[in-house]
Amino acid sequence: MMWLFLTTSYLICGTLNAGGFFNLEKEANPEVWMNISEIITYNGYPSEEYEVTTQDGYILSVNRIPRGRRDSGSTGARPVVYMQHALFADSATWLENYANGSLGFLLADAGYDVWMGNSRGNTWSRRHTTLSVTEEEFWAFSFDEMAKYDLPGIIDFIVNKTGQEKLYFIGHSLGTTIGFVAFATMPELAQRIKMNFALGPVYSFRYPTGIFTSAFLLPNSAIKSRMDVYLSHAPTGSSVQNILHIKQLYRSDEFRAYDWGSEAENMHHYNQSRPPLYHLTAMKVPTAIWAGGNDVLVTPKDVAWILPQIRNLRYFDLLPDWNHFDFIWGLDAAQRVYSKIIDLLKLYP
Repeated sequence: MMWLFLTTSYLICGTLNAGGFFNLEKEANPEVWMNISEIITYNGYPSEEYEVTTQDGYILSVNRIPRGRRDSGSTGARPVVYMQHALFADSATWLENYANGSLGFLLADAGYDVWMGNSRGNTWSRRHTTLSVTEEEFWAFSFDEMAKYDLPGIIDFIVNKTGQEKLYFIGHSLGTTIGFVAFATMPELAQRIKMNFALGPVYSFRYPTGIFTSAFLLPNSAIKSRMDVYLSHAPTGSSVQNILHIKQLYRSDEFRAYDWGSEAENMHHYNQSRPPLYHLTAMKVPTAIWAGGNDVLVTPKDVAWILPQIRNLRYFDLLPDWNHFDFIWGLDAAQRVYSKIIDLLKLYP
């Protein structure tokens, strides 16, 4: 039942206001059957793929588009943009529209060195130096660990590989959460970010509507019944702990690290009886935010609660007719959002 709910929710959220859903038929869209590197080269771009090992042993796949289609002979360092996908997604998120409508390709053509990460537990980042995916310990993570280990590890790798000390960050949905947590808690990492671009920002689930409310009301025991099996394959995989952590945000006035369920366990992990608070006000990175007026997951009320806490907000736009997935699948996203992102990248070099 829960699996059906998640799948249905994912598809409903992807029903585009902007004019259609990308075609999943093999004959119409052969990219459906390709891996991420193949999608990149199929569209005429150079592709590179790397493995990044985090401090806690997870081996993450990272994709790169080092230049645009027409820049094969170009030399010199390009400004770096790193992009972080949403829950149940992967780095293909940024490549799923046509080349002239996908943010990853548009950034490469605009002169940027494009890097795209894959969070631990998804299809492409399901290895560990000592743990097997069949071990429960492998799946003992939430977006806490993605912010604490995945993002810093990937950014360190990019800095060492490119020689550039600073880069831009773009996140969608849970990708924005990972950025918010990392930049608010690790000032040394935040100093490496020129600007933070948040699409459909997730920091609060105080006012979700519709079918999402039903999921948050399910007891933890129901979520844990076979969900470890279901979520490990759906659509690109995540952990039950990650879902439970998101559930803990439901209608909460606070944003905390994962609650392990008892004072003793929290003491073990945090040396305090309650999980530590994440203070968004501590984030000093220049930030731009786009939100959807028809987003039933992160509603305009949620966004209104987030905005005053961002002390260095440089840009905000509410698209009244957009939902949560129009930011990556909208056929008019290039004109309504991506062009502005590129303008801001140039404005904050």
